[in-house]
Amino acid sequence: MKIKNLRWTIVSMVALATVINYIDRNALAVMWPEISEDLGMNKEDYALILSVFMVSYALGQAVMGKVFDVIGTRLGFVISIVIWSISIGLHAIVRSVSGLAVLRATLGFGEAGNWPGATKANAEWFPVNERALAQGIFNSGAAIGAIVSAPLIAFLYLSFGWQMTFVLIALLGIVWVVPWVFIYKS
Repeated sequence: MKIKNLRWTIVSMVALATVINYIDRNALAVMWPEISEDLGMNKEDYALILSVFMVSYALGQAVMGKVFDVIGTRLGFVISIVIWSISIGLHAIVRSVSGLAVLRATLGFGEAGNWPGATKANAEWFPVNERALAQGIFNSGAAIGAIVSAPLIAFLYLSFGWQMTFVLIALLGIVWVVPWVFIYKS
């Protein structure tokens, strides 16, 4: 199957992955008051968990960049998104600060692949004179994700509770992978 203007489909999918990235990363913050109450956690625990995420995310940028260079953009995105989707889904069963810290570390590590992967996809699919536009489209996913994440997470949380919300948003990434595998041809 040949897709007309495939490169625009690719950059749109990367932007959508970025939206999902932001939904996943913001879920804990939106639902923290209930989660912290249910699990007996406090502000210091949240600060620790947030720090673990940020350190893992920073380290993951370089590591995932190398992964994308070695295995390619198509498989790199699959690995990155599967890691972060499984991690966010497992947030539903966490019961301790240390368990949540481990899951936030894997979430940050997996999510870090989105940026080097997007840059690599843009370089592979767009000529130099269109790369800034492609990068702008992908990067708009961050703003859109920041805009839609809180209301979407709040809606899911109010409808299904915090555990099921983590499972449902994990499915967003898993569902994204399916068309990516079939559409992205290097």
